[in-house]
Amino acid sequence: MDIALYLLAAALIIGGLIGTVLPALPGLPMIFGGIWLAAAVDNYQHLGLWWLLLLGGLAALGVAVDFVSASLGAKRVGASKAAIWGATLGTLVGMFFGLPGLILGPFVGALLGEFGSSGSVLRSAHVGIGTWLGLLFGALLKLVLSLLILALAAFGWWLA
Repeated sequence: MDIALYLLAAALIIGGLIGTVLPALPGLPMIFGGIWLAAAVDNYQHLGLWWLLLLGGLAALGVAVDFVSASLGAKRVGASKAAIWGATLGTLVGMFFGLPGLILGPFVGALLGEFGSSGSVLRSAHVGIGTWLGLLFGALLKLVLSLLILALAAFGWWLA
């Protein structure tokens, strides 16, 4: 039974790594879940409470980055409050439409919010592109965090 659970943990971790670049999967929660499952099967001998709290905190940070990256990208290019709210709402609504929604939702939300605020198509496009750049930076940061979580888990496992 332990072998099956370790295989499930490995599948969660591999699926989570794929999920850090494919927005359709909750990458960091899957990675953390796989690590937690492996630690539980091991009776927490290699990864105890403090290691799991650290890894869980990093995973939670990555999830937060996922939600705010589009809004921060819009804010970075000087977007209006309406555009930032639009990017945030676009992110939330886009979650229900899979990969296209996650890519287009924040962009369209920021574009519409800025257009409603300024009335300039050029300015709205600039803000939309800034939102996409924020998404790209957020995805890169999530990938770095996922690799850091895996490295810390491996180090903690090896240390014990």
